[in-house]
This record gives sequence, C-alpha cells and structure tokens, in this order.
Amino acid sequence: MSSIRFTAKARRGVVALALAAGLAVGVAGCGGGGDDDKKPETTASASKGDGGSDPSPQEGQSDEPQAELKGSSGLILQVTSAERDSGGFLTVNGTLKNDTGKTIPVPSGLRGDETEVIAHGRSLGGATLVDSKEKKRYYVLRDTEGRPLTTTGLGVLKAGEELPVFMQFPSPPETTTEVSLQLPTFSSATIKISG
Repeated sequence: MSSIRFTAKARRGVVALALAAGLAVGVAGCGGGGDDDKKPETTASASKGDGGSDPSPQEGQSDEPQAELKGSSGLILQVTSAERDSGGFLTVNGTLKNDTGKTIPVPSGLRGDETEVIAHGRSLGGATLVDSKEKKRYYVLRDTEGRPLTTTGLGVLKAGEELPVFMQFPSPPETTTEVSLQLPTFSSATIKISG
C-alpha cells in the first residue's frame, strides 16, 4: 500500500516538474522582462529592427487596431489581435503608445495589486478579460513563481514612443467571440477573439 502512495506521489512530482519546466520555457520565450527601467527602450528598438532574439508576439498581425484603451496618464493601448490557440490560451497583442509630448512613466498600477505579481516589477499583470455572456472574469496567467505571462520590465515611454506588448489569459469557451479587456487606470474596450 505504501509503495502505491509513493509511486503516485512520485508521478505527481514528475508531472509538476514537467509543467514548471514548460512554463519556464514559455515565459523565457515570451519574455520582455526584468526590472531594468531602460529595458522597454531596448525591447522596442529590437522588435523594430532585424527581428533579433526577442520577436514580438504580434509579428504577422494586422497593424490596424481593433480597439483602443486610453489611460489616465496619456498612454494609449491599441489592441491588434486576440488569438485563441489549441493549448487553451488566449493571447492579446497590441501596442502601448505615449501619445503626449513628454516622457511618461508607465503607471505601476498596471501590474495590479497581487503580491506575487508586484514582486516581479512593472508589467501588465493587472489586466483582466470579462466574458459577459458566460459571466466570467479571466486574469493574466502566471508561472509557478508568480510572474505574469505578459510584457514585463516596463519603465518610461518617451514622447511618441511605441512598445509592442502582449498578455496571455486562459481561453474562454469557443462559443465566446467577444470579451471586454480591462486594464487598471485605462478605459475598457470590447475585443474580438480569433482562432
């Protein structure tokens, strides 16, 4: 009897380890991050360049925004796509723009107020999707260490600067084709899901 319990615990441990490794690779691939305030400038330049080692999740997407969320500080989030994949995830891609004539720090409130997410620096971790049809709210996914699966390391945006961003959520049911995107300090907007 005890060997059966030990085997079951060992299997759960291997599954948990494999899941954690998969999430870590996914986060590293989606990355953007760190807490260096100058990182967004580097990331924005790299994604506009020759496609370096940190490609934007929105490559190949239409540049025409399907929704625009306006922030209280003068920042604008333009959503270019919301794609459902076969793995059960929904990735929202867009561009964070400074539409003012001055340098603006990205508000720390965008990361939300969850202790685990706050510990990993500025991000879009406070974003949520609301599926009014199913009466459900979806939060940005986190890895096993509490890091949000979204653009991280946000610092300041200079006047007119743009930064490609993404947020990954659990996917709503396939019958849901529209959701409301909400981001702290920004207006909300309805976005269409593809895929």
